[in-house]
Formats: sequence, C-alpha cells, structure tokens
Amino acid sequence: MRIFKCIFYIFPLLISCFALGQTADTSKPVVPAKEKTNHQLTFSIDATQPIINAFIGYRQGYEFAADYYLHKELYGVVEGGFGNASVNYTGPVNLKYNSNNSFVRGGINRCILTRQSVDDWDAVFIGARLGVGFINRTKASYKVVDSIWGNTAEGTTPAQNFTGYWFELTGGMRMELVKHFFIGYLVRGKFLLNTSAFQDLAPVYVAGYGRGDKNAVFDFNFYLTYAIRWKRHNLGPVKAP
Repeated sequence: MRIFKCIFYIFPLLISCFALGQTADTSKPVVPAKEKTNHQLTFSIDATQPIINAFIGYRQGYEFAADYYLHKELYGVVEGGFGNASVNYTGPVNLKYNSNNSFVRGGINRCILTRQSVDDWDAVFIGARLGVGFINRTKASYKVVDSIWGNTAEGTTPAQNFTGYWFELTGGMRMELVKHFFIGYLVRGKFLLNTSAFQDLAPVYVAGYGRGDKNAVFDFNFYLTYAIRWKRHNLGPVKAP
C-alpha cells in the first residue's frame, strides 16, 4: 500500500515537470534554417524557330536563353537572338524591302511548385520580361494600282532604323529528362510599349517580338536546355543569437 501511495503522489509531480519542460522548449526562439540548395545556371535554345523558318520562307529567326537560380524559387533570366525578313508583295499593292534585327530580353521566372529535394529542378513557371529590339529596314519600294480606274502610284520610302520596346507575361514548365538536360516550353503574351515607332511602315517581322504591325501578340517557345550546377557553401542552420 505504501508503494501505491508513493506512486499516487509522485505521478502528478512527474506530469507537472514534463509539462513545464515542454513549455520551456516551445518558448525558445524559432530560427529558420538557410535555404538548402545548389547553384544552377542553364543555357537554352528555342527549337521551334528552325521549324518555323523552314515553313515560313519570308523570315528567319533564332532565339536563345539563360537563367540563374537566385533563391526561394526565383530565377533571373536573360534572352536574346536575331532574325531577318524579306518582303516581296505582288498584286494591287507591290511592296519590296528587307529588314533585320537583334533583340535582348530580361526578367524573372517564379517556380510555383515546391521542390521535393535539393536535386529536384523540375519546375512550373510564371514570369515577366522587358524586351528591346534593334531593327534595320532597307529602302522600301512600292507600287499601288487602282483596280477600278487603272491609276498607279509608286515611289520609295527611305531606309529607317527602329528601336522597339515590349513587355511580356510568361508561363510554362521545364522537366529534367536526364541529369543536366531539360526540355520545356514557354507561352508568352507580348505587348508593344512604343507603338508610334512603327507608324510609317511597320516591319513584317521583328525577331523576339513577332509582327511589327500588332500591338499585342502571343508566342510559344520549346526549349532544349543544359544546366551547370555547383555547390553552395555554409548551408547549415542559422545559430540562435
């Protein structure tokens, strides 16, 4: 009986000590650990452009991209490329000229999926870009025939250099097929910012943007990507002050 009495009195005391210990543990400041991941730098080529070039004879375009993992599923992105177009319209309106340009875009991608591990680099992105294109157009010759009265008007438009600016909203995904090699796609909505630049004779094709006579266009890229990775240092948890 004496043993049971001791247990009867000691048991509540143990419970109280355990509760106090738990309270003391949870009252400690919670210090988040540093982000545990590695560096990644990728280089991509847009595989859709050679296909489009083969089927649309009047224009040629090539696009490339690179991105770097910053932190917290945020990537910095730089894109660029070049292209040209040759216009030779016949009919009631005859128009001939050539153009070429280069472009660069910069912005961010944000991954909207939680990574499963340090080595998980598959991603679904949303993002934004600011693009600038430098366009050269040769002298354009034209001839307009009035189909009713038979009158004609012809002349030339002087060569001109343009600078076009546009903003993009993007969304897409990327999947690692084998180590360091990805495939992925990006859908873009592009919005021309300086529409007045193309009022005289808009280029039929602006590499990186699309038709110069459109204030808003939509585009699609299919990328083949190679990634370079290296380790980050000091990935351990932050010590409490």
